[in-house]
Amino acid sequence: KALGHPARIAIIEYLLKVNSCICGEIVNELSLAQPTISQHLKELKNAGLIKGSVEGNSVCYCIDENGFEKLKFFFGQVAFHIENKNTNCC
Repeated sequence: KALGHPARIAIIEYLLKVNSCICGEIVNELSLAQPTISQHLKELKNAGLIKGSVEGNSVCYCIDENGFEKLKFFFGQVAFHIENKNTNCC
């Protein structure tokens, strides 16, 4: 679900591109309202894909490397099972 919305994909892509924490500039990069971006950031954080820390009046976000390692492992397992799938099914 966390990666099921194009805005969340765009946020992840932006965080990967800048390769550092962002504190508010993402609103300038995406054509979405601040409350919308905040909601998507919350979903990504709840899924463990990003992490946030409070700095002054802002929350700064960055990629959660542990979360991405888990995701990478999961998709690796899926790819393995697809490659070794019995092709006699449906």
